[in-house]
Amino acid sequence: MNGPAVTWLADRRRLHMNHGPIDLIVEAFGAEVERQAAYTQAANRFGTVLEELVTELPLLRQPVSEASRTLRFSTARRMEEAARSHAPTFVTPMAAVAGGVADEMLTALVAGRRLRRAYVNNGGDVALYLAPGEHMDAAIAGTGHGFADHLAISAEDSVRGIATSGWRGRSHSLGIADAVTVLAENAAQADVAATLIANVVDLPGHPGIARVPASQIDPDSDLGDRLVTQDVGPFSDVEVAAALERGLATANAMAERGLIHSAALFLRGESRICGPLAAAGGSAYKLSWRTVCHV
Repeated sequence: MNGPAVTWLADRRRLHMNHGPIDLIVEAFGAEVERQAAYTQAANRFGTVLEELVTELPLLRQPVSEASRTLRFSTARRMEEAARSHAPTFVTPMAAVAGGVADEMLTALVAGRRLRRAYVNNGGDVALYLAPGEHMDAAIAGTGHGFADHLAISAEDSVRGIATSGWRGRSHSLGIADAVTVLAENAAQADVAATLIANVVDLPGHPGIARVPASQIDPDSDLGDRLVTQDVGPFSDVEVAAALERGLATANAMAERGLIHSAALFLRGESRICGPLAAAGGSAYKLSWRTVCHV
């Protein structure tokens, strides 16, 4: 595996950072001297993030409990904290790895800088920074579910993280959701919640769902021998509704506990929404697989 690489994108306003499975798009807004200093800070921090995670992988692949564990590095501690908030539900800190890295890199980017706003996009899981009075528009790739195509997040909102999970995503899922997008107070929390909600959008025992043990695909998987979804067949409208309602109940419970701000769940052209997004009737949002933040 090659070492960490940091390069400018063609617009010379965004950095692309890549190291093994970590693939980031980073952008900061503000005075040029502040932006350049922020980018330097982020590039310096990026050099050891993956190495630190590898060092702590044995513990990060173990399920959390309500008791805290000692982890050496800050990214791992972010992941642990986000996962542990859902104990005793089975989950490991690896469910927060993409969001945790995004949060860690955003912290490095903005530390001591006078920026108006900034984001770190880690494969669609996004950490946001907003100075007072600022806002960020998140343009979400279309899903055909009939939502508008922008999500405006202001500094006054509690949302600083966006994440999406589903059975077609980069990580394995226990469920059948096409996508579950979560808004939360940071990207690590959004990442864990999206994973767990997507896991329960499901039809247990349905003959049209192909599953295999996670360990059969990846012997080192944190999911062990738990069955992960590999393919899904046709479902009736009643079955789609039942699967979505299972996920919605979990999302609503998380929102009531303050673990998430909102969530949007998608399956076979149908959707369910919880939190403030539901109050908007879906008319102001279009939530899907990949998020690209812009001015």
